[in-house]
Amino acid sequence: MRVLVIGCGRVGAGLALALAERRDTVSVVDKDIRAFERLGERFDGHTVEGIAFDRDVLEQAGVARADALVAVTGGDNSNIVTARVARETYKVPRVIARIQDPRRAVIYEQLGVMTVATVGWTLGKIRDYLEHIPLKEEDTFGRGEVTLVRLELPQHLVDRSVKDIEDGGGLRVVSITRHGSALVPDAGTALAEGDVVRLAVQANTRSRLDDLLSEEARR
Repeated sequence: MRVLVIGCGRVGAGLALALAERRDTVSVVDKDIRAFERLGERFDGHTVEGIAFDRDVLEQAGVARADALVAVTGGDNSNIVTARVARETYKVPRVIARIQDPRRAVIYEQLGVMTVATVGWTLGKIRDYLEHIPLKEEDTFGRGEVTLVRLELPQHLVDRSVKDIEDGGGLRVVSITRHGSALVPDAGTALAEGDVVRLAVQANTRSRLDDLLSEEARR
């Protein structure tokens, strides 16, 4: 996996070292060249000095080929701008931003940017986001026969129709949140990059959802 880590503070450096240790290709960006000292001499990734949301800096760091970008500088605004540039301009599949203000975090999650806060999160949580499609169970109904799940649409389902998802039974697309606005789709609605999809899933057909999400790995 090719990962850009934006910000080489304690969290950014720790994440970069952990990713490099498992042999991911890692680039680290920070505006202060002295911050790279946290990485130590054994770090074999790429470092770039500069302002995180500067497109020239991002391109030098390899954003056009990145599988993921994690923005963990000390400033919400820098992280938000960098995350949006990565998501909207360079179409980076997985984007995570550290955002301290919970009200803003909700907004950006609706726009397809996964957020982490300053309290109650770990490097392990970020690594989980990088490796897994963000899927969250939000509610259950009856005796657990039906579950409402929140899915951040993975790249391999972009341009598929709601009918494609529901075909075979047991899955129903309840709503789609797109650019901050929600809609109730019909069978012909096409899914788009950045969509947050809520699905009702029947317990005895949960394996269909797992199969749908694992299609990318089989390609």
